[in-house]
Amino acid sequence: MNPYGAFLLYLAAILGFVGVMLVLNRFLGPKPAASAVKQEPFECGATPVDGRNVRAVPVKYYGVAVVFILFDLETIFLVLWALGARPLDATLAVVFGLFMILLVLIMLYVWKSGLLEDLRT
Repeated sequence: MNPYGAFLLYLAAILGFVGVMLVLNRFLGPKPAASAVKQEPFECGATPVDGRNVRAVPVKYYGVAVVFILFDLETIFLVLWALGARPLDATLAVVFGLFMILLVLIMLYVWKSGLLEDLRT
C-alpha cells in the first residue's frame, strides 16, 4: 500500500472514531437541565466576588505569553540540537553560535522594551 494511502486510511479511521463517539455522546449522554446555578462561573467552591466576574486582561500579558512560547520553543530546539549533534564539527558549532546569538538578541530586545518590568497594572 502507498504510504500516503495508509496515512489517509489511518486519518479517516481516527476521524470516524471521534465522530462516532461525539454522536453517541450526543444521543446517549446525560442531559443536565440548565439552571441559574449552572450558569454562574465556578470559583473553587467559594461564592463569587463579582456579580459578572468579568475583567479585561491587560494587553501586556499577551506579550509575555508570546515571549514565553518563543523561549520555550528555543529551549526545545536547543535540547534537540544537543541530542542530534554527536560528532561536533565546525558547521554545527557555527549553527549553534548563530542560534545563541539570536537568543541573546531576542532577550536583549525583551529587556530593553520593558515587557517584563511591571505587569501588575
